[in-house]
This record gives sequence, C-alpha cells and structure tokens, in this order.
Amino acid sequence: MNQIDLQGKTAVVTGAARGIGLAIVQRLLASGARCSLWDRDAAALEAAAKTLNAGDRVQTVVVDITSEERVKSAANEAKVRFGGIDILVNNAGIAGVSKKLWECTAAEWRAVIDLNLVAVFNCCHAIVPIMLPGNTGRIVNIASIAGKEGNPNASHYSASKAGVIGLTKSLGKELATTNIRVNCVTPAVIETEILQQMSKEHVNYMLSKIPLGRPGTASEVAALVAWLCSEDCSFTTGGVFDISGGRATY
Repeated sequence: MNQIDLQGKTAVVTGAARGIGLAIVQRLLASGARCSLWDRDAAALEAAAKTLNAGDRVQTVVVDITSEERVKSAANEAKVRFGGIDILVNNAGIAGVSKKLWECTAAEWRAVIDLNLVAVFNCCHAIVPIMLPGNTGRIVNIASIAGKEGNPNASHYSASKAGVIGLTKSLGKELATTNIRVNCVTPAVIETEILQQMSKEHVNYMLSKIPLGRPGTASEVAALVAWLCSEDCSFTTGGVFDISGGRATY
C-alpha cells in the first residue's frame, strides 16, 4: 500500500464502525492520521476499535448524526481530544426500502434524506468553523452514482445522494478562498453490508450497469478518499470523483 502523508492530521469519519467507513479509517491511520470514529452502533464501534488496535490515535463516539446538537457535542469532543479537526469524511448512510416512490411512506422517504443528506449538513455545519481558524482542511462526502443517474425503486436514496453532490459543489465554492477543499466520491455498487438492505433484484440491476462486471471494494474507495484528504489534493474542490467500474459516463 502506497502511503499518503497525513501525519499530524485528525480525521472525523462518520459511519466508521464497518464497511467503507472502517476501510477509510484503516487507510487514514496507515497514512499517519488520528481518527475519531462516529457511529450510532456502540457495540460495532467497540469491535472496530479492537480491530484497529491503534491505541490513543483512535477515539470512538456514539452519535446520531441526524441530531444537530449531538453532532456539535461530538465535534467538540474530537476537538478537545486531538486539538482540532483537519479532515471530515461524511460516509454514514442507509439504502432504505426498495420501493417505487408512490409506495414509500413519508417516514421511509424522510429517514433516508435525514441520514444521507441532512446529517451531512449537520457535520459540515459543526466542523467547518473548527477548520476555518487554521485556514486548512479537507472534507470528503460519500455520495453515489445513484445521485447522478437515479436508480429505480430508490428515489429517496437517489435524491439524497444528488443532494450531497450539490452540497459539495456549493460548499466547495464557498470555501474556495481558503485552504479547505471539499469533494465527493460517487461509488457504484460496493461490496458492503448495505447490500443486505436491498432486494436481490435491485442489486442485480445495479451490477448489470457496471462494465467491469463486479462490485467495487471498500479498500478501493478508501484509497481514493485518502488522496482527497491529503495536501496533494490542492487544486480540486467541488469535484465529483466516480469509482464506478466504468458505469459513469459523465
């Protein structure tokens, strides 16, 4: 694994207890960063910390990121523990039910929007002011190819990820005169537990769109995210980076 230099940097990663989030934490730690792992699953966070075995370079925080007040509290915990926050990776998300739009209940639709989009606002809203005094930082939002193309039976998920792309572009422009860079990643199907939330038919539909003929891996996403978190990513902000096995055409 080629190393990216993140020595002395502190990263907050949401949805960090498993899947892509945990792979991102592993990659950032390998590059020298300290990591604050945020997740709402306390048991999974504890298990992740044991797996990482990184001592005082890891902090775990049980947090519901749909709560603005809890996010502010968690951000302060990370700031106090590590002396600041240099990197924010908004990874947490859910697939939600696999239904046509008119079959979804309002609660089912809003649950996906709240976690996949509103929570990204909450985290940026709390952490950007922590980054601004030092005039440096990296924010990486995990969106989805569904946010560019729209997947059937996933209007809530597709809309939420399209929102993340738009938020990324706006915030990137707002921070363009600083040394804070904001970018997002748009994966196609990645082999994680989130696939278990989807019907087999929906997963097969998504796989059929990938020319490489396979799902991506969490470590492949983590490698891209690590670069976006580094000082090497200096002239790109508001960018959308596909990792789709050839599915993306624009």
